[in-house]
Amino acid sequence: MLAGDIHAPEKIRLIDVPEMTLDRPGEILFQVELACLCGSDLLFFEGTYPEFAIEVGHSLHEMIGTVVQTTGERFQPGERVLCVPVNQRGLFERFAVTEQRAIPLDPRIPEEQALLAQPLGTVIYALRKLPNLIDQNVAVVGQGPIGQLFTAAVRNLGAREIIAIDLLESRLSTSPTMGATAVVNASQEDPVEATRRILGGASADVVIEAVGHREQALNLCTDLCRKFGSILFFGVPRKQVDELRWYDLFRKNLTVYTSVEPDFTRDFPLAMRWIAEGRLDVAPLITHRFPLEQIQEAFDTFRHRRDGAMKVFVDFPART
Repeated sequence: MLAGDIHAPEKIRLIDVPEMTLDRPGEILFQVELACLCGSDLLFFEGTYPEFAIEVGHSLHEMIGTVVQTTGERFQPGERVLCVPVNQRGLFERFAVTEQRAIPLDPRIPEEQALLAQPLGTVIYALRKLPNLIDQNVAVVGQGPIGQLFTAAVRNLGAREIIAIDLLESRLSTSPTMGATAVVNASQEDPVEATRRILGGASADVVIEAVGHREQALNLCTDLCRKFGSILFFGVPRKQVDELRWYDLFRKNLTVYTSVEPDFTRDFPLAMRWIAEGRLDVAPLITHRFPLEQIQEAFDTFRHRRDGAMKVFVDFPART
């Protein structure tokens, strides 16, 4: 079967590997049909982060498909599920994984949208850690796919003002559709001054960092946040964050929340339900689609944000 092989920085190819088998109770053999790329997959694709060791099968983890075999009781062969591999090693045609890392698809929605229950589930898990957001002014730093989902989710949770901040106008053009009440292009104006102008001289009650490893944005989040406010640091950081102004954060009495590894029994099922019930519309995030044999082009498009790329989907052979 085919598997992904990142053989050089920003170079990925498909290679043949042996089929996997089920060796433990409670496993499924999962056949991938449709997947999409995430910013955390770039940690492996770019190959410039030694703390993220690259193995065959890196990197893909947002996917739906079919249970082919099982040694468990949760699913039957032929059942279609959303599945999350361990350590993002999901770039295989089929792989073995514990049945606890899969949830059923909701038949009420298009499968492309059901797939986005995975990233939305990580957003819901993160937001569960925050205090009540009703009537709070929220700034979301980064308007890639995850930032857009945060924008939509905090609207659902009752935020008063939702300020979307990014460097790319193409991304900010989508933000009002997802729930932003104001947008700030940080390449054209100071985001701190712009936020205060929008809020009548005040700073944000809550700031969400949805940028990740490429740029250090925690200092900006500190500047955007009011005294005694909260920062939710979601983007995957480097192991060491350089030039962090922790003293400024300390002096403002800020609370910092982090988030990783959602709950499969609650967060992903709730995300699937939100989408199925129309609580938010994820369709505007779906921008590009490639067959598996064009995996290099898919990663290049996502990595370089070509043609306004948000969510880049990959069709596997089992889908055709």
